[in-house]
Amino acid sequence: MSDLTTNTTIQTAEGEARFGDYVALLKPRVMSLVVFTALVGLLVAPGSVDPMIGFTAILFIALGGGASGALNMWYDADIDAVMRRTAKRPVPAGKVTAGEALSLGLWLSVISVAMLGLATNWLAAGILAFTIFFYAVIYTMWLKRATPQNIVIGGAAGAFPPMIGWAAATGSVSLEAVLMFALIFMWTPPHFWALALFMKSDYHEAKVPMLTVTHGRSETRRQIWIYTVLLVPVALGLGLTSVAGPVYLAAALVLNAIFLKGAWDIWRRAEEAAQADGYVVEKRFFRFSLYYLFLHFGALLADAGLRAWGIS
Repeated sequence: MSDLTTNTTIQTAEGEARFGDYVALLKPRVMSLVVFTALVGLLVAPGSVDPMIGFTAILFIALGGGASGALNMWYDADIDAVMRRTAKRPVPAGKVTAGEALSLGLWLSVISVAMLGLATNWLAAGILAFTIFFYAVIYTMWLKRATPQNIVIGGAAGAFPPMIGWAAATGSVSLEAVLMFALIFMWTPPHFWALALFMKSDYHEAKVPMLTVTHGRSETRRQIWIYTVLLVPVALGLGLTSVAGPVYLAAALVLNAIFLKGAWDIWRRAEEAAQADGYVVEKRFFRFSLYYLFLHFGALLADAGLRAWGIS
């Protein structure tokens, strides 16, 4: 065995951080949604963007999203250690220190905002800075531990990326950007509350005032239905703007019909039945909610491609 292999084995055995642990601090799954929605916002915006500038913009928006994730993991290490879903994250697992997570988050915040401003414009950089602040301070440090409306209000942090992409391309914010923001904002509560229905014990043990903990599963089911009903006109309204076309309208009609049916099934479902089958309906709704958002934004991208080819 070589010296390099020996050293690597020793470091891993001692629990020292590897490159993958620092990547995990950036919440790559969440970052993938940030990158995709920001990219769509940039590409469907009017006018054209130099490919290199566009690539640079998305890169630094992604780093800004990663900075938010690192700051969240730094502050939430105590909660993450209690919850089964998050106990293996780098900080509670002891692979990365809280100080390292904080330092990485702060440095990436400064670099991403400054470089996005220099590469595109300061409106986009300002929205990115506010997004990082909102997620790390308003949501993580305050709302998450203070109110069952944490997901409702805090959802704004995840809704800003398409607006940032739009601002990077145009230097402004328009109705289309606002509706893309609203689509993610209204989607967030039913998405996370569906997860909370079958992860209630985690939030209870961590003393996080999720709606399932403070108001019970029955009220959570009702709120999922209400927010889904409110989401539908936002999704369809986006289809009436200049960024949408036949692909988006068709996708939105089908996706929202399925989403409404899923939310109705959750609302009318007895808790005893859910416990008996292991929350199969709730888990199916949660999984579909992930496809729901990606397919809406993918449809916007498809319509933009059709327009680029002269097909309206």
